[in-house]
Amino acid sequence: MNNLSNSKQQNKPVLIVGGTGKTGRRVAQRLSARGVSTRIGSRSGEPPFDWQDQTTWGPALKNVESIYVVYYPDLAVPGAPAAIRSFADLAVKGGVRRLVLLSGRGEEEAQLSERLLQDSGAEWTILRSSWFCQNFSENFLLEGVLNGEVTLPAGIVTEPFIDIEDIADAAVAALTEEGHTNQLYELTGPRSLTFAEAVEEISKASGRAIRYVHVPVKQYASMLAEQNVPHEFVELLTYLFATVLDGRNSQPADGVKRALGREPRDFAEYAKDTAATGVWVG
Repeated sequence: MNNLSNSKQQNKPVLIVGGTGKTGRRVAQRLSARGVSTRIGSRSGEPPFDWQDQTTWGPALKNVESIYVVYYPDLAVPGAPAAIRSFADLAVKGGVRRLVLLSGRGEEEAQLSERLLQDSGAEWTILRSSWFCQNFSENFLLEGVLNGEVTLPAGIVTEPFIDIEDIADAAVAALTEEGHTNQLYELTGPRSLTFAEAVEEISKASGRAIRYVHVPVKQYASMLAEQNVPHEFVELLTYLFATVLDGRNSQPADGVKRALGREPRDFAEYAKDTAATGVWVG
């Protein structure tokens, strides 16, 4: 594939919306390593970017030609499609040529956002991803791993967890190379595991006794509320576990192979590498 970088394009930063998040910061690191100028789209960025404040969008879009788009907290939340449509329209009017959207697999609301982005007039690439491996090490499941007990309302349904490193590689390819225009990549790992099996892999890799506990969705929501988790996140998580995690996404897809020409990283490889960092030391 031909690299898009030339002297003119290198002067135009790639806007990374969500550039301090799990995928965004990895995309930023990879682009910077290639000598590509980046602009971090976050509340702490210069200029700042906030999905809830449209007055911040214009300054962040100035002189930008390509964007990696991550909607916070998730494309499944109310208002996300309308925000994506408004943002994409503003971006295209400002001269943005390419939009790369991180989306969620099996989320009808996310797929509406995908369609709105596709209709924007820009070149687009959709990265429709399964559950992140890194939710166990960089997000809400880390505390349970450290405490030796992961409690979730997920039973025997399997999920082909995706390593965020693969998402970042696919995003960078879509932002900098030809051949990804108007492509939808379903990004998953190479095999499906239950959440209990994923926890077992982490236990094995870390050398620690970590058990998985299944609870009903209502009980899980009550647990989160007692821990003062914000209401919108409680609603999002219960929606994902009660609706999306119903088996519709159990089958692995070939998106990583199509995007990158290689197989995706396995969950066991993620667990081994993450354990070596010491993040799971209780």
